[in-house]
Amino acid sequence: MKLAIIGTGKLGSALLEGMTARGVLDPSDIGLLSRNVARTQDLASRYGARLLVPEDLRAAERILICVQPRNFSEIAPWAAQEHAGYISTMAGVPTGALMRRLGTKRVVRAMPSLAATIGRSQTALTSSREAYDTGDLAFAGQLFGAVGDTYDIPEHLFDTFTGMCASGPAYAAVFAEALADGAVRMGMPRAVATELAAKMLVSSGELMQLRAHPALLKDEVCSPGGTTIAGLQALEASGVRSGIIEAVVAATRRGRELGADNE
Repeated sequence: MKLAIIGTGKLGSALLEGMTARGVLDPSDIGLLSRNVARTQDLASRYGARLLVPEDLRAAERILICVQPRNFSEIAPWAAQEHAGYISTMAGVPTGALMRRLGTKRVVRAMPSLAATIGRSQTALTSSREAYDTGDLAFAGQLFGAVGDTYDIPEHLFDTFTGMCASGPAYAAVFAEALADGAVRMGMPRAVATELAAKMLVSSGELMQLRAHPALLKDEVCSPGGTTIAGLQALEASGVRSGIIEAVVAATRRGRELGADNE
C-alpha cells in the first residue's frame, strides 16, 4: 500500500479525489482510515480505495494524517510505524513533535487550504532532512500539486502561512458578506448581492495576479473624485486594513499556541 490516509473529512476526501483524478496514485494503492466508518466506507467504494483498520498501517509506505491537531495525541500511539514516511496537515504541529510522537524522522509538514476541494489550494510544504532524502517531500509535492499550487516554506513561517492562506477564505467570506450587506442596505435583493460579491472576489483575484502589486489594481479602479475613492476613504476610516492585518497576526499566534500544546 503506497499511501494510507488517516482522516476522511473535507481535506482527506479532496486529496483522495485529486490524486486519483490526476493519476498520482492508483486507487488500489490507497487505504482510508477514520472514526467515521460509514463515510470512509462510502469513499472507499466510490474511488476504489481500501478500507483500513489500524493494524493495516503496517503495510503502508507512507501515511497522510488529516485530522485536527487536538486529536493527534489520541491517534499517535497506534499511527506510529517506524518504517513509514509521514505527511501531516495538522495546523501548529511542528516537525519536531511529529518526529518524537511518531518515532520516525521521515516527516513532511503540509498546510493546504479549503480550496483543495476545488483544486485551487495554496499548500505550504516543509520536511525533515530524512524525508527529503527518501523522496517523501517530493511525493507530498505531487500529492498536493494535484489540488493546487505548492510552496516550499521555512517552518518558522508556517504559522504565518496558516494565518494568511489557510485562514484567508474565512476572511474573504466575511468581506463578501459585508459587501453584500452594504448592497442590500442600499436596496439590492439579497440573492443578487451575494452572487455578485462572490464573483467580484474571484475576478479581482484574477486581475491582481496580472499585476505586480494589489495597489496597482486599486489605483486603476479609482478615478479622481469618483465613487471608488469615496468608498476607500470609508474603509480606511473604519480601520478595515488594520483589522485584516490583526486577523493574520491573531491567527498566526493561535497556530503557535497549538504548536506549544503539541510539543
